[in-house]
Amino acid sequence: MAGDLLHNWQKKSGERRKLYKQFLARADKNKTLRQLPDLHEEAFEKVDCLACARCCKSFSPRFKTPDVKRIAKAMGMRESVFIETYLRVDEEGDFVVKSSPCPFLGADNHCSVYEDRPSDCRRFPYTDEDVLIKRPVLTLKNTEFCPITYYVIEKLMAAQK
Repeated sequence: MAGDLLHNWQKKSGERRKLYKQFLARADKNKTLRQLPDLHEEAFEKVDCLACARCCKSFSPRFKTPDVKRIAKAMGMRESVFIETYLRVDEEGDFVVKSSPCPFLGADNHCSVYEDRPSDCRRFPYTDEDVLIKRPVLTLKNTEFCPITYYVIEKLMAAQK
């Protein structure tokens, strides 16, 4: 079943975007939140993030002040040098990486700062927290490039029919 569900997921996610939007707008929040932990775990058992890494190849997390401090220290750099070397300020005023893919992503899809990675990276794809419902625009965007988000939304929709 999971193999079938994930087969051609990118095409299906694009075709079902409107359905996802409707689902997120009307989903029973409490019921959804109760289902997320199990679906999150199930999705991570089905999808190998290291084989995908679309998140790291296509988008940047926000680097909050604690993230900058932690990563710069781990790299043995001054914060100002770290910022100047790797980051820029985006249109929302957040620090993000200057280029894609992420400069910390290795050829093997491993993160060179994994232990110290930004909070956004630790939490991504938010399929085990209320962000999934509270930020539907973000969730919709994530279904288009993250097979885990796609999987969780599909399973939630099937369970709440």
